[in-house]
Amino acid sequence: MKMLTRPSSSSPPGYGTLMLSLPPLFFSSSSSPSHNNAFHSKSQNFNTLDEALCCFNRMLHMHPPPSIFDFNKLLTSISKMKHHSTVVSLSHQMYSFGIPPTVCTLNILVNSLCHLHRLGFAFSVLAKILKLGHQPDAATFNTLIRRLFDERKIGDALHLFDKMIGEGFQPSVVTYGTLMNGLCKVGNTSAAIKLLRSMEQGNCQPNVVVYTSIIDSLCKDKQLTEALNLFSEMIAKGISPDIFTYTSIIHALCSLCEWKRVNTLMNEMVDRNIMPNVVTFNIVVDAFCKEGKITEAHDVVNTMIQRGVEPNVVTYNALMDGHCLQCQMDEAVKVFDTMVRNSCVPNVICYTTLINGYCKIQRIDKAMYLFEEMCRQELIPDTVTYSALIHGLCHAGRLQDAMTRFHEMVACGKIPNLVTYSILLDYLCKNCHLVEAMALLNAIEVSNMDLDIQIYNTIIDGMCRMGELEVARDLFYKLSSKGLHPDTWTYNILIHGLCKRGLLDEANKLFMEMDENDCSPNDYIYNTIIRGFLQNKETLRAIQFLEEMLARGFSADVSTTTLFVEILSDDRLEQSVKQALQKFLK
Repeated sequence: MKMLTRPSSSSPPGYGTLMLSLPPLFFSSSSSPSHNNAFHSKSQNFNTLDEALCCFNRMLHMHPPPSIFDFNKLLTSISKMKHHSTVVSLSHQMYSFGIPPTVCTLNILVNSLCHLHRLGFAFSVLAKILKLGHQPDAATFNTLIRRLFDERKIGDALHLFDKMIGEGFQPSVVTYGTLMNGLCKVGNTSAAIKLLRSMEQGNCQPNVVVYTSIIDSLCKDKQLTEALNLFSEMIAKGISPDIFTYTSIIHALCSLCEWKRVNTLMNEMVDRNIMPNVVTFNIVVDAFCKEGKITEAHDVVNTMIQRGVEPNVVTYNALMDGHCLQCQMDEAVKVFDTMVRNSCVPNVICYTTLINGYCKIQRIDKAMYLFEEMCRQELIPDTVTYSALIHGLCHAGRLQDAMTRFHEMVACGKIPNLVTYSILLDYLCKNCHLVEAMALLNAIEVSNMDLDIQIYNTIIDGMCRMGELEVARDLFYKLSSKGLHPDTWTYNILIHGLCKRGLLDEANKLFMEMDENDCSPNDYIYNTIIRGFLQNKETLRAIQFLEEMLARGFSADVSTTTLFVEILSDDRLEQSVKQALQKFLK
């Protein structure tokens, strides 16, 4: 078996980049095979880091010192406690005491360095493994490849994999699985499938984890047919699906409301002695609730209880949310009470769900009571909780109270998100508080938050409603400098504002620019500009737009049709115009 060469200048970023900065680690050129085998036995368990450090210090000063295998077990325990900086420090102490490492020791160090985001140092340890005459194993490469994917260095991860094979190292099924999982996470499922086909032609055959990773990614990409084909292929090859495989497909089927197929698949699971767990059941419960099928959701919960699967806080919250979506607040509260009786402790999401439900039916008193109650239970409201309450207060006409809650939210260290800001901007504009809305927009812009076009649509609409057309127009043409492009709704808002002011030529010019800016007009835009021309007595030009709209497959909405009928009833309308209109209204 060939050895990897030392990293060269042509290697990808991180290869040997910090070798000179890392002190020489160890100088032993061999390690006992028995130690390597023993390393895979059960690690020592410690309750605290202090216990582990005391044990390390005792081991370090023993004469003769314990085997490297014992040190490996201790380092593994500390690594599992997520004290990765300590692992690196102890590794250096072992070097200073002349304790020789195994590849396993160095793999533990590589793993900790990767968790510390010190990828350059991790590759330096790989170089040290080679320098000491050791052979890196699959664990070495798997750890490095996983970290490269975590840092979205996809090309470097694939380069390392190719280099590994090119130098004669045999990737394990975990190596392939790590690569495929990484490719799927970055949305490159097609590349993962190609790697699967390549793997099938070699000596290392895929297992259920590999297939499930790709099936899950296909499901998330809404490629259910391809996912089911791969599922069938896996079974045909004698590889049994597990709970994760079934859960991925069931989730995708629920998203498409394929209830019969969901039921079939869940029965198939049971036939294969794979019992649906609480996660699987919760997916189905949540999907039924979102579709308004509350009775069916409760039936699923009863089934899971009969099968010995206890509902958890996610289950109860899905049911509460389903009732809230149907404005069945009394039923939602009953679910909440059942959850408490069953010793399932409500969390912030549970309270937020009920607060949002009460706000939607404008029972602000109930929402406020629950808000105070969750604080008494020492649950800290999050941004979503505050946003729900702020929206409820705004909708109930209590804008000042909403602003008070907003300032309280900021004072408590909760960062408002785009939803929070959109709610406040919308209601400030609707209530003619344009100055306050602009001040809030300026505050958002200086916060370096990534704003979307909807935020500006809200402001431009508010400006047009208050007759500030010039300011709205100016902001519209500044959007490109903010890295944003108007969407159809932005154009619709400004065209409506221009028509309302009687600036039909400018409205027409803006309409014509839409196709040039890759923003094709939709039926809303056509109806807006047609009504604008009709209301300004430009009936013939309105008819021209109507002809164009119908040719594009759109139709007049109720408001536009009503306006045409009213115009037709005007005895003063020219006969030629009347005939043209009647042709379209037949």
